[in-house]
Amino acid sequence: MNHSAPTLDTHAAADNADRLVHWLIDSVQLEATVFHLGQYCGRWQASTAGRGLGSFHLVLHGECYLHAEGRAPVHLRARDGVFMLRDTPHFLSPDPDPASACPGLPMQQLGQAAPDATALACGFFHFRSALSTLIADSFPDSLVLRADDPSLQALNALFELILLEPARDPDAPSPLVARLAELMFFYVIRHVARQQDIATGLLAVASRPEFSPLLDRMMQEPGSDWSTENMARAAHMSRSSFYKHFSEASGQAPAQFLLLLRMKIAAQRLHGGETVERTAGHVGYNSYAAFSRAFHKVMGEHPGTFRRGRHVHVKTSPIGPIRTIEQKTRTGVSKRVFHSPLK
Repeated sequence: MNHSAPTLDTHAAADNADRLVHWLIDSVQLEATVFHLGQYCGRWQASTAGRGLGSFHLVLHGECYLHAEGRAPVHLRARDGVFMLRDTPHFLSPDPDPASACPGLPMQQLGQAAPDATALACGFFHFRSALSTLIADSFPDSLVLRADDPSLQALNALFELILLEPARDPDAPSPLVARLAELMFFYVIRHVARQQDIATGLLAVASRPEFSPLLDRMMQEPGSDWSTENMARAAHMSRSSFYKHFSEASGQAPAQFLLLLRMKIAAQRLHGGETVERTAGHVGYNSYAAFSRAFHKVMGEHPGTFRRGRHVHVKTSPIGPIRTIEQKTRTGVSKRVFHSPLK
């Protein structure tokens, strides 16, 4: 048996990876909340670290520096932003020297931009399923959004909308700011997935020419007998070589990768209204109980509940289906969970 992968069309692999990027973005269940929205003057320090959640910082006007352990300070200008995918120690300040940072004055409401003011929209987000977390784990700890990046110019419109929201009623925080921040996140992860080498995860597998055809087949035939031996055979590799290289690329064993892929496909079919029984059979499960356990493990809820919830809450928008769930916060104000429809 040939122990090495054949030379494949890298352009085809790139196209397949791009399709998978959109397919996976549709799987991410992200919930964002705004922590603060306002401006700082003088000496100040702001951080969202220590809450056990991912977070974001969007610079609406002015400039500041991101300080994180083990990294040089990152200069952020107006309409730059940073998404911290994991809860890592960090803080923002107006000075490149982290030693000079201090808590300083409290944040002020957005209004007339003072000459030395920095306006920020900061908040938290978390991923609502194991599959969403797995996709996020493909990316580095932080993703930086640059206003001068030609491929991200569409985000200027989102910044404009965020700036308009506080002007409507400075005393009543708008829930749309969190939704707009979520949209920015999806734009940024798509951009990063297209432009950078992803070390591990689903996207890394898709970008590897030796695994791209296998992934195509697994997506088209999820119910087939995808044992490790059969995966290796489809990739034209020995079992040991395949297990080693696939695990390195995906960050997990082939069987675990298959489970997550099948549950993503199952969720997509349930979202479209297919019955639980037919969906289970399509992804290779003859037992309803076994499928239900696997689905709950990955998606965080049982398939019947997931299917009913999707049908009840699906709405139509110009950019596709949006699912909103009303939730009550401790203050009694409802917030909406937005599930990105970008494809």
